[in-house]
Amino acid sequence: MFTEQGPEEGPTVRELAVQALSSIERGYDLLAPKFDLTPYRTPDRVLDAVTRAVRELGPFDTGLDVCCGTGAGVGVLRQLCRERVVGVDFSAGMLAEARAAFPPGSGTSPAGDVPVIDWVRADARSLPFGPAFDLALSFGAFGHFLPAERFGLFAEVYGSLRPGGQFVFPIGAPPPVGSRAYWSLLGFDAAMRVRNALWRPTFVMYYRTFRLGDVLEDLTRAGFGVRLQPLTELGPRPDGSPRARLVVATRK
Repeated sequence: MFTEQGPEEGPTVRELAVQALSSIERGYDLLAPKFDLTPYRTPDRVLDAVTRAVRELGPFDTGLDVCCGTGAGVGVLRQLCRERVVGVDFSAGMLAEARAAFPPGSGTSPAGDVPVIDWVRADARSLPFGPAFDLALSFGAFGHFLPAERFGLFAEVYGSLRPGGQFVFPIGAPPPVGSRAYWSLLGFDAAMRVRNALWRPTFVMYYRTFRLGDVLEDLTRAGFGVRLQPLTELGPRPDGSPRARLVVATRK
């Protein structure tokens, strides 16, 4: 997947190494033009499954994509929201790619409405919004927050929602202990810890720190009422349990 060819072929190994030795912000600025060609972008099948599940929770007028990156979540929200969609991220490079992918007037909701799309550069740990949104979502960003930061992040999202507003995101079941995926994620997190112990600035990206029980506890502490909804179209695990669930956190 990663070759020494042009941008159409995805980032090179050298480019990924430079990104990994940068800060999170600078790293994503560098990766942004090729991000959608990497395996880090949320797969379309996950985006589609979440879109269909969240549509049943609406209707929604306004939506917020938290840590929007190149705008995959905005693509979901513009199908669900009738008036306004906002993508927020702290990487200027990612926001530039998102703006190019979603020009003004692009996309409509099922009702035929064309929501206004805005982009805001800000740190999700200090969101610059009042209670303005009916729906907030996020894809693939939580590994960039240490467990101690998670409650504060959720509190910021809570404060950006109107009463009754919903914060939704998919969460996958952990891989079976001893499986190839288990060792792959364990190895990645171990490598990141070594990298951050030896190199500055740090690059926070961990796959095994976003555990469901801890997440539900922090959402509840932030004031949300929380329920889980199986994303059945993503299939079951070998034991019959859902491969992924949708977390639906509602501002009381």
